[in-house]
Amino acid sequence: MKIALFPGSFDPVTKAHVDILKRSLPLFDKVVIGIGLNSTKAAYLTIEKRKEMLRAVFADEPKVEVQTYEGLTVEFCKKIQSNYMIRGIRTVSDFEYEKAIAQMNHALEPEIESIFIVSKPGYSSISSTIVRDIMRNNGDVKQFIPKEAFDLL
Repeated sequence: MKIALFPGSFDPVTKAHVDILKRSLPLFDKVVIGIGLNSTKAAYLTIEKRKEMLRAVFADEPKVEVQTYEGLTVEFCKKIQSNYMIRGIRTVSDFEYEKAIAQMNHALEPEIESIFIVSKPGYSSISSTIVRDIMRNNGDVKQFIPKEAFDLL
């Protein structure tokens, strides 16, 4: 069984995340959305709210599972028996950053491959960081967040 991990903070989940995940589904038997708990980042949404939103967005996708994890992402990959990590690439700077992480992950766990999926042009400007800033300032984020997730805000 080919299992992939799609790791991230998903704070909040965006339409860009949904696009990357849906485009990766045909490649794998199962995709685990791994919500990484990062103590150095101040989260906007609770972990419970992020899980609820992701489960609502992917309720009709039997190949998708949502889990949380702490620690090294490659260790979580081993725990869930995944040899693949999905990463979305929006910009050249994303690629450089993700390439460095992929190379370090490969040094730690050579059997885990990073799969880069380039975002569609219409989604390249959408990031959780920017959406979070808009939310913090009471702006309208409806166009950036999937309806199922927006309904839970």
